[in-house]
Amino acid sequence: MPLREEFEKEGNWLFKRRSWLPLLLYPFALAVMYAYRDDTHRHISSESWGIVCFLVSMAGLAVRAITIGYTPQGTSGRNTAEQVAEALNETGIYSVVRHPLYLGNFLMWLGLFLFTGVWWFVLICSLAYWLYYERIMYAEEEFLRRKYSARYEAWASRTPAFVPGFANWTPSRLPFALRNVLKREYNGLFATVVSFALLNAISYFFAEQRLEVDNLWKIVFVAGALVFVVLRTLKKNTKVLDVAGR
Repeated sequence: MPLREEFEKEGNWLFKRRSWLPLLLYPFALAVMYAYRDDTHRHISSESWGIVCFLVSMAGLAVRAITIGYTPQGTSGRNTAEQVAEALNETGIYSVVRHPLYLGNFLMWLGLFLFTGVWWFVLICSLAYWLYYERIMYAEEEFLRRKYSARYEAWASRTPAFVPGFANWTPSRLPFALRNVLKREYNGLFATVVSFALLNAISYFFAEQRLEVDNLWKIVFVAGALVFVVLRTLKKNTKVLDVAGR
């Protein structure tokens, strides 16, 4: 099989499993936390360091929110069955970076990688993320190239793939839809909150053989859980969060 077709095939395979495959990094993280429990616990139990790492993850969530808030229905989704692109997004954040959702995902994961305080672990996980999503991005771009042809080529030639470049910024054609963001991103927020609180608890168990969660993460977890319950209830039982065409 030609390398180009092999890359696309691998990317499509990873695309269908992208919602859970990155979770395989958790056992690696736990092994590192146990092996270097004194060093990792010093970082994970530091309130100031925890806030910095959490803000990095929230920056990633903000990138996702900006992306989803301005895009139409049928694009930038969480679908895993197949590639979908009912329109080619070229304005707003898509005028400065071709894969803003994956940039957002990386920042969300980067905050958790940094939380351990083990720099070689951060580098290895970042490299693994790049190799993993590089295949997915390749498959998505092949799909868009076939569907939109010269229009895609023109957009891709002026827009960076992953590191934003603001020279060609173009305002979005659509208004920002906060309700759409709330409807689609509450799971990601809650998963991030749970991850930070859980790593904090596990760190105490590894380092001090006791069950403990710092007050910071108790507050963050309770706030995140309340937001999750409210938004999930609204999504499942009402149409409050529905936005036409989004």
